[in-house]
Amino acid sequence: MPDHVDSYEDVTAFTLSSERERALLDAQTECCFMWTTKDGDPVGVIMNFVATDDRFWITCTKRRKRVAAITARPRVALAVSSRGTKIGVSQALTYKGTAIIHDDEETKGWFYPLLAARVRPESAERQEAFVHHLATEGRVVVEIVPDARIGFDAEEMFRASPAGPSRTEV
Repeated sequence: MPDHVDSYEDVTAFTLSSERERALLDAQTECCFMWTTKDGDPVGVIMNFVATDDRFWITCTKRRKRVAAITARPRVALAVSSRGTKIGVSQALTYKGTAIIHDDEETKGWFYPLLAARVRPESAERQEAFVHHLATEGRVVVEIVPDARIGFDAEEMFRASPAGPSRTEV
């Protein structure tokens, strides 16, 4: 790699290492989950997630349009950014994969407490209340099995650039 890059036209060399990927997935609790409508339009929403065993897990109610959409077209994507975390430098991950909808009590039984611990870490009482909030009859758990990954690490880019990081990224 040269001492510095003279443009940001090709950022593929600035990928996120597996160690930094794990740190980002441990630090961030939100992702943008994306699917396509029956008309082929892309759509995405911000959701809480759990990443475990090389898979992503999210939840919503069955009546959300995304459930019917991913049942019909299970190819999905999700994106995770370091914004809002204490990581500091801009990092991003995008995964493409296949969604599987789970409506069984066994999956809900381990997933709800794990999600609650991530998004309500301040107390066991708040986690229990969150699990109770999730445990409704109309809720499903969506498993995303990724098969492609795009990672970006601004620190790697700035290491090879005279532009350097912005004040908000140090």
